Amino acid sequence: MASHHVTGRNLSRKKDQRKALLRGLTVELVNHERITTTLAKAKETRIVAEKLITHGKKGTLHHRRLALSQIPNKKVVKKVFDDLSLRFAERPGGYTRITKLGRRQGDGAEMAVIELVA
Repeated sequence: MASHHVTGRNLSRKKDQRKALLRGLTVELVNHERITTTLAKAKETRIVAEKLITHGKKGTLHHRRLALSQIPNKKVVKKVFDDLSLRFAERPGGYTRITKLGRRQGDGAEMAVIELVA
């Protein structure tokens, strides 16, 4: 039976595995600016990526450290703070777009492309 106030998807993984998965997907999204994954993973990755970009837009040392605690990859955080924060400076949110692709042939999973909005 489902409990109240449960947020997020567990993606059939334990907490540490789920955290590592979302970190990896977010790193790839920032590096390539467009990735293909399942719809559920894309929706969860969107949450992490939007928070990361918002930290980048604020641009303070405190927010850089928060971003590094979320995604411990200095190159990715540097790209977010130097490049993406300027690109999204005027945008009040909604930095990503999810486009459904249909079902995967092998297991029928709903696939999607998540990309950073130009």
